[in-house]
Amino acid sequence: MNKTEFVSVVWDKFKLVRVERNYTQEEMAEILGISKKTLVQIEKGRVSPGWTTTIALCSIFRNSEILQSSLGGDPLELLEIISHTNELRPKESTMGGKIWWVNVIEEKSFLLQQNMITQHYRIIDSDHRRWFSTFDLDIAKTKFQILKTEKS
Repeated sequence: MNKTEFVSVVWDKFKLVRVERNYTQEEMAEILGISKKTLVQIEKGRVSPGWTTTIALCSIFRNSEILQSSLGGDPLELLEIISHTNELRPKESTMGGKIWWVNVIEEKSFLLQQNMITQHYRIIDSDHRRWFSTFDLDIAKTKFQILKTEKS
């Protein structure tokens, strides 16, 4: 998934997220830092939200059930993968992949999982902390082996 594809998925959800939180168009536009006219155009599908506006929506409404179910989990994880390369370090704690994840490789201390919706991969530890995410399986396997070796 790239920036364009991500924006396209989120674009369809702008109105649903607003309604989910019971905001008026005026309130939502103020929250996102855009004009009401622009928000109306986005919701009607006439204008695509820009990258910055998409990031704002995903950041501010990170816990939206609409966004999470559309993206297979935390939208900020996908934003991080799309925006830059991850380092091998523990990040936020996850729920362990009980909903949108399939286990690819299981070891004692680490688990490589694939998201069923977006198809991206992540490595989590036995405490369910995310260490790495990518769309590339080969890179994920390489990072998994590095982590497994370092933590043995």
